[in-house]
Amino acid sequence: MQERPTSRTPTLELVRITEAGAIAAAHWMGHGDNTRADRAAVEAMRQAMDQVSFNGRIAIGEGERDKAPMLYIGEKVGRGDGPEVHIAVDPLEGTNLVAKGHSNAICVMAVSEPGGLLHAPDTYMEKLVCGRPARGKVDLDRPVAENLSIIADSLNRDVEDLAVIVLDRPRHEKLIADIRAAGARIKLIDDGDVIAAITAVIGGTNVHALMGIGAAPEGVISAAAVRCVGAEMLGRLKFRNDEERARAKQMGITDENKVYRAEDLASGQDLRFVATGVTDGELLRGVRFFNRGIRTHSIVLDHTMGKLRFIDSMHFDDPDDPPVVRL
Repeated sequence: MQERPTSRTPTLELVRITEAGAIAAAHWMGHGDNTRADRAAVEAMRQAMDQVSFNGRIAIGEGERDKAPMLYIGEKVGRGDGPEVHIAVDPLEGTNLVAKGHSNAICVMAVSEPGGLLHAPDTYMEKLVCGRPARGKVDLDRPVAENLSIIADSLNRDVEDLAVIVLDRPRHEKLIADIRAAGARIKLIDDGDVIAAITAVIGGTNVHALMGIGAAPEGVISAAAVRCVGAEMLGRLKFRNDEERARAKQMGITDENKVYRAEDLASGQDLRFVATGVTDGELLRGVRFFNRGIRTHSIVLDHTMGKLRFIDSMHFDDPDDPPVVRL
């Protein structure tokens, strides 16, 4: 276990940021308006960050300055009286999930010392995520069936016992066919491959891998969680056009075929990952509203301390007159 940094923002202060975003977004569950849900999460998280004792800078956020009014890349956040940190944030992963009242929407962020999170371009990334037992054994260039066999062997299972999460997109038609041909089971999801990546690397979820192409910035956030638990993630950028290639080159990315591991995407030593459920899911419960309070459910992964925590919180409207708490 690594030595704890001498100057460090308390973990519960970080949790309060994602809790604020989740509560704000949850008010819009099922309203059919993904824009309002996302805006509510962004504004709440930005406001919460101003109350936190760190000197923060957004490394991955809602876009560049001219595309986002807040939580944009390069924006300074926090009270400014604490340690210097870089932040990768997705204020609402699963805007459509919230709009439709579907499961597995979260507010999520990763925090590291400066330079500890790759400034990934806004493009796609081919991803393979699996648990610690298969670390260093899988390969993006192997056939799907071979990687599934490696994962199954690492878990002392048959391939038929595996469950693989894949985003339900036309681009994954061949991948889905290959997984089915290998004999593994598939869980197709509409959105949210960050929460899917976490689910794939935490034991007991009955999910064993994430495969397919998703957003690159979210890949960095996923890598922070994967690295905190010592699991495996492989990623390769998939540019959609020459404009994305040129932008990536300006950011210092010149090798289009490079395969990144979790350690490359989230290289920080003081690395923490925080997420709060907005709607109910396999790993996190969604926000619940009561007559005089709100209940949230969060996960914290701490690379330095070697800890995974689930935090179940009640937020009282009136601290002097709290409601009766029931499980």
